[in-house]
Amino acid sequence: MFEFQQYLGFILFLTILTIGFWLMIFLIGFVHYWLGGAIMELIKEKRAKKAQESA
Repeated sequence: MFEFQQYLGFILFLTILTIGFWLMIFLIGFVHYWLGGAIMELIKEKRAKKAQESA
């Protein structure tokens, strides 16, 4: 019975490790997408402000 509990513990460990890995990959992708969009919006606002001041 002890060996079966060790097996379940190992499977649980691998499951948590895998979930953490994919969550990290998802969050890294989401943060890059979010920061890229925020930077693009900032650049667009600065260009619009500069065009409005020069016109």
